[in-house]
Amino acid sequence: MTNPFAAVFTASVFAIASIFIVIFAAGLMVRRGVITQPQISGLSSATVNIFLPCLIFTKVVGALDPASQPWWWALPLAGIVMALVGTGLGAIAFADRLSSKKHLLPLAGMQNAGYLVLPVGLALYPDRFDAFALYVFLFILGYNPVLWSLGKYLISGGGGDGPLWKGLLTPPFTANIVAIITVLTGIKTLLPRPVVEAVALIGSAAVPVATLVLGAVLGSVAIRFRSILGDAIRTMGVKLFLLPALTALFVHLFGLATSNPLLAEFLVIEAASAPPVGVVLMVRTYGGDEQLIGSLMVLSYAACVLTLPAWIAIWGMIAA
Repeated sequence: MTNPFAAVFTASVFAIASIFIVIFAAGLMVRRGVITQPQISGLSSATVNIFLPCLIFTKVVGALDPASQPWWWALPLAGIVMALVGTGLGAIAFADRLSSKKHLLPLAGMQNAGYLVLPVGLALYPDRFDAFALYVFLFILGYNPVLWSLGKYLISGGGGDGPLWKGLLTPPFTANIVAIITVLTGIKTLLPRPVVEAVALIGSAAVPVATLVLGAVLGSVAIRFRSILGDAIRTMGVKLFLLPALTALFVHLFGLATSNPLLAEFLVIEAASAPPVGVVLMVRTYGGDEQLIGSLMVLSYAACVLTLPAWIAIWGMIAA
């Protein structure tokens, strides 16, 4: 890797540009009435309740192989720790207004762990991308349950009228747990191949539909920079600066750059990634401040085009 900033900058631009193209197109269709608000809500509900659980189940069942990956548990644990530490840092950043700003904690502490990180890894490590992609899917094993339980609880302002555990028990969270149990108990080998392929086919709709919902929501958001400036500084300060800085420091102190350079850089990339697309689905499905969340998402993704490659370049100098 001779020019980390240029390589990651290019990958970041292409990865995020596709999102902004969809935002523009979907926002235009919303404003012209081609896509209606009830249709957006329906697509969001279908993604959260059907498409995404199917995608999670098939990815976990397909990627997790404890027999050949005896260390597999370490990366899911890293995903849990990073999500919780990031959320904790967000709570500190909003300590003076925590009760009214807890819905912003997932934007400050959680990240787009897969669909933004994967193209960056492909650009940086084309010859080692299989190993990098495996890190991504194992990391998501631990990260996704936190995102779709605690993240959903915070972003929607609570668990609803029922017990707390029902508010945390979302379909994506359940799919992740069921998939892990399926693999660890050996039930995976009993699943008929046509059934797995059918579930995978349904799950393949998750990414394009989720991107369309993201674009429709963000494209119709009226960003008022002055009113959200304080929230933007705190959320982006934690997500795009403080969390990657602490991650780089941790990785450096534990000597991971020497023992496993690819894993070390993967963790830095994860920490520096933009907030998760899933928060928009959560707001649409379970409720929340759509205008504020959407505005902060647009700003975070625009800033990430510069901050992500900058952190890769900085880590390259630290690890050299």
